[in-house]
Amino acid sequence: MAENVRPLRPVRDEEPLWRHVLGDRLRELRRERGEILTETAARAGVSPQYLSEMERGLKEPSSEMIAAVAGALDTSLGELALSVAETLGVTATAPISAPAGATAPAGPTCMASYPLAA
Repeated sequence: MAENVRPLRPVRDEEPLWRHVLGDRLRELRRERGEILTETAARAGVSPQYLSEMERGLKEPSSEMIAAVAGALDTSLGELALSVAETLGVTATAPISAPAGATAPAGPTCMASYPLAA
């Protein structure tokens, strides 16, 4: 039966998933504050179980959930997204052009997230 158990994270040398890097960063921020899951979860308005799953990279949380946890950790959604993007090795090397008639994304969250979607 043990051969049917899958690892929580890929063992391959591939680029890590966004949710795994996000979870690692959330756990790092929480531990820097010296908090336990229940304290951070209570301030964010999520269950400790959900926060634990976020930290372990098991959930694909909505931007609202990420923003709530980021706020509980005294950071912003933009700062958190930029930190995750930097960990993934994403850097903005040139301005991003928008399609004709559209406005280009602005702000650190857009600049960090846009290359991930491209």
